[in-house]
Amino acid sequence: MNKKAHIISHTHWDREWYLPYETHHMMLIETMDTLLDTFEKDPDFKSYHLDGQTVLLEDYLEVRPERRELLEKVIKDGRLKIGPWYVLQDEFLTSSESNVRNLQYGHKDAGRYDKEVCKVGYFPDSFGNMGQAPQILKQAGIETAAFGRGVKPTGFNNEVSADDKFESPYSEMYWESPDGSKVLGILFANWYCNGMEVPTDIEEAKEYWAKRLDDAGKFASSNQLLFMNGCDHQPIQTDLSEAIKVAEGLYEDIDFVHSSFDEYIDALKENMKDDLQVIKGELRSQQTDGWYTLVNTASARVYLKQWNQLCQTLFEKVAEPIATMAHNYGFEYPHHLFEYGWKSLMKNHPHDSICGCSVDEVHREMVARFDKAKDVAKYIIKESLNYLTSQIDTSEFAKLGDKVYPFLVVNTAGYNRSGVVEVDVNIVKKYFREGHPNEIAKEMRKVTLPKFKVVDINGNKIDAKITDLGIKFDYDLPKDKFRQPYYSRLVRVELETKNIKSFGWDTYALIEDTQEIDASNQNSLVKENVLENEFIRAEVQENGSVKLLDKTTNKEFKDLCIYENTGDIGNEYIYMKPVGETPLTTKDVKAKIEIKEDLPYKAVIEITHNWEVPASANELLQEEIEEVLEFKYRKSQRVDKMVPMIIKTTLTLEKSSKGLKVKSSFNNTARDHRMRMLFATDIESDIHYTESIFEVAKRDNHTYETWENPSNCQHQHAFVNIHDENYGLTIANKGLNEYEILNDDRNTIAVTLLRSVAELGDWGVFATPEAQCQGEHEAELEIIPHGKNIYDSFKEAHIFQIPMVTKEMSIQNANLENNNSLLEINGYGIMWSALKLEGKENNNILRVYNLEDKESTLEIINCKIKGSKYISNILEEKTQNNIDSTVNLRKSEITTIGIG
Repeated sequence: MNKKAHIISHTHWDREWYLPYETHHMMLIETMDTLLDTFEKDPDFKSYHLDGQTVLLEDYLEVRPERRELLEKVIKDGRLKIGPWYVLQDEFLTSSESNVRNLQYGHKDAGRYDKEVCKVGYFPDSFGNMGQAPQILKQAGIETAAFGRGVKPTGFNNEVSADDKFESPYSEMYWESPDGSKVLGILFANWYCNGMEVPTDIEEAKEYWAKRLDDAGKFASSNQLLFMNGCDHQPIQTDLSEAIKVAEGLYEDIDFVHSSFDEYIDALKENMKDDLQVIKGELRSQQTDGWYTLVNTASARVYLKQWNQLCQTLFEKVAEPIATMAHNYGFEYPHHLFEYGWKSLMKNHPHDSICGCSVDEVHREMVARFDKAKDVAKYIIKESLNYLTSQIDTSEFAKLGDKVYPFLVVNTAGYNRSGVVEVDVNIVKKYFREGHPNEIAKEMRKVTLPKFKVVDINGNKIDAKITDLGIKFDYDLPKDKFRQPYYSRLVRVELETKNIKSFGWDTYALIEDTQEIDASNQNSLVKENVLENEFIRAEVQENGSVKLLDKTTNKEFKDLCIYENTGDIGNEYIYMKPVGETPLTTKDVKAKIEIKEDLPYKAVIEITHNWEVPASANELLQEEIEEVLEFKYRKSQRVDKMVPMIIKTTLTLEKSSKGLKVKSSFNNTARDHRMRMLFATDIESDIHYTESIFEVAKRDNHTYETWENPSNCQHQHAFVNIHDENYGLTIANKGLNEYEILNDDRNTIAVTLLRSVAELGDWGVFATPEAQCQGEHEAELEIIPHGKNIYDSFKEAHIFQIPMVTKEMSIQNANLENNNSLLEINGYGIMWSALKLEGKENNNILRVYNLEDKESTLEIINCKIKGSKYISNILEEKTQNNIDSTVNLRKSEITTIGIG
C-alpha cells in the first residue's frame, strides 16, 4: 500500500504576541480574506483548519460582517474546520473550570454555524499539557489529541530530536488520564510547520520533499504521514493545489492529498502499528534536558496571574454559585452576561497572553480586559445578591429595638466555612432630592454614632470590630427611575462568622450596645512575637522567619517565610541565574517585628525587612540580548550597586483558622532578578503534590537523569503540598503559579513572588522594559499544616481563594429563612468545582472530582433544588437519567451532576 502524505492547511494564530493585538488582528483580516477568496477560486483547495479556536471567527466578523454569508457557507460545506476551543489557552495557567468553559463556548460557537465542531483536542503550542486532558476530551466526544510539546524535547527554534530514551518512539501514542480515560495522541514531532510553503518549482520540490518525507518517516508509526501546511501567522498558500500536483509527479509510491484532521485520523487508525506507547498524565517535558519546558512563564509578569486568579474566582466560585442560589428562588440566571464575561476573560488565556511572554503593549491591554471581566462578574454578583437579600426574612431582628441594621453573609463555596468578613453598613443616609448636597454633607458629618455591637438572629453578641468611615457619597440605580445620589454615614463591620453552610448564608445585625466593655474577658491570640489559637502556634524569629507548631500533630516547622533573591539573565520564557551566583536570603537579616492588631477573633503581626539587593544585571546582558545569544551561554552578572528592598510581611491568625495567612508587600526598584519565599518542610519524601487541573498531581522532587537545567520550577494552582504518612505542610496562594522543591536536604518549598526580566526572548530581539515589573507588589499565601487527613488542608487552600459575599439589608418579612443552604456535599477526597446553570434546559449543574486513587462516594444532602438528578458529560449533556443522591466516583473521575 502506498504511503500517503496528508497536507493540512492551517495557520497557528496567536491573537497577540510579538506585535500588539490590533496589529495581529489586521493581519488576521487579510489572512481570512485571502482564505475565503482561495476557497472561491480553487475548488481543489479542499479544507483549512482554523487553529482549533472559534474566537478567530468573532475577530474576523467584527471587521468584516459583510462576509458572514460566505464564511457560513465554507463552514457548512465542511471546508473550514472550526473548534473545539474558544481560544488556544495555556492549560496550566488557567483553572479547571476555565478549561471547561473554553471547551463549552468553543462547541457552542461552532454549533451556531450548523456544523459539527472539529473533534480534535488541539494543543499545538501549549507550554505543557494537563494530565486530565484525555478524560475531559473523552467526555466531550473527542477521541484524538494533537499537541506540540511535553513528550519529546523541543529546543531553540523548535528543533526536535529523536531519542529512544523518551516516552514514545513514534509521533503517535496513547495518552491516558489518571482515571484511565485514553485518547490517541499525535505529537507534532517535526513541529506544526513541517509542510509549510510547499514548492511549485520541480527542482525545489525534489529537495523539499526528500527531506520532509524522511523527517516525518523517522517518527511516524504508519504509512500515513502528517504535514502541517502553515505556521505562526502564516499567510495562505494560494498555490498549494499546484504544489501538490508537482509533488504527485515526483513520487509514484506516495499519494499526496490536501487533507483534514478527520481524514488523516481515520486513515491513521486503520494503518498504525499495534505497539504504540501509553503515556500517562501530565506532559511536562520532564524527560528532557529541562531547558525548554517554558515553565518560567508561570512567573513572568506575576501581576497578570494574580489578576487572572481574581477574575476566575469571581466568575466560577462566586458569581455562578450565587446566581444559581438566587435562581432557585426566582432570579433569572443571566446566561448572556456570563458568556460575555467569560469570553472577555478568556481572551486573556491564550498561551502568549496569560504566560506573560509578549511585548509590553499586549499586556497593557490585558489589564484592561481583566478589569472589564472583573466588572462583569461583580455586576452579576451584585444583581444576584440584591435579589437574594430581597427574599430573606429578617423580621426577627425587629425584636432587638428601633436602631437595628441587618446584613447578610453568603458562602458561595462548596464547603462549610468559618472566617473573618467585612461589610459596610449605612447608619443613616439622605438623598440629594431631599436638599442641597452641601447641606446634606454637613448634616451627615454632625451625626453622632452610638456604640455598636454585632449580634446574630438570636441576639447573641458576636466578636467584631466596628470602624466609623465618616460620610460617603453613593447612589442607587433603580430599575424604574433615574439615578438617586445620596450621602450616608458609613461604618465598616469586621466579624468572624461561624460555620456557614456550603452554598448558604447567615444573617447578623448591627445594634446599639449599652453595656460597658469588660476587656479582662477578651481572649488574646497574640503575645509579643507569638500568634496562637487552638490549632497552631506561630513564633516569629529575629530574622522574620516563622517557627510553626501544628498542635494537632505536635509537628514543628522551622524557617518558614524566608525571602530569597537571585539574578535573572533569562527572558519571559526562561529563568536563568547568573553563572556562579549565590542566592541572597533574609536568613541573616534582622527584622523589625510589631503587633498591629490584637482582637478576640484575629491577631496580626507585621514584619519589616530593610534589605538590599543588586540594582540590575551588568551592561554585558544588553549586549548578549542584542546578539540573540541563547540564554544558556550568557556570561553577564549582577552589578555591585545595591538598591533598597523594604519588605513588609503581615501574618494573620484567625481564631478558628487552621492556617496562618501571609501577605508580602514590597516596592521593586531592582531589575533582572527573582524574588521567592521559602518554606522549609523537613519532611522526608521523594514526592510532593500540587493542585493542577481537576487533580492534585503527584510529582517527583528530583529530576530525570537527562535533566541539565539547575532549576526545576513547576506549575501550581491553589497550593503545593509535601507530606508523609503522619503529617504534612500545604502552602496555599492567590495567583502565584510557580514553585520549586529545592534540592537542599530539607524539601524546602520555594514560591515565586516576582520575576523581573528585560526581554521577550524566543526568535528575535524584543525589549520588554515593563516585564521588569517595577513598583509596588503584593502577594498572599497561607501556611496550612495537617495530619493524616490531607484533604482538609486542600479544602482550606481552596477556601483561602474564595471571598465571602456581604450586603446590608433592611428589616422585612419574606419567604426565605435567615440562615439557609442550597445543598451540601460529602465524600472523602471529593472536591467541589462548579455550581452553575447549563444553557439549554436551565438545569442546575454541580461538578466535582475525586482526588482519591480509588473509588469514592459522593453524597448530596440537604438539597433544596427541585427536580430529578442525572449525570452529564463535561459539555453538560445528559448521559444517565434518574440517579439518587449517592454517586460513586471511580478514581480521579470528574463527575457532572445535573438537577432539574
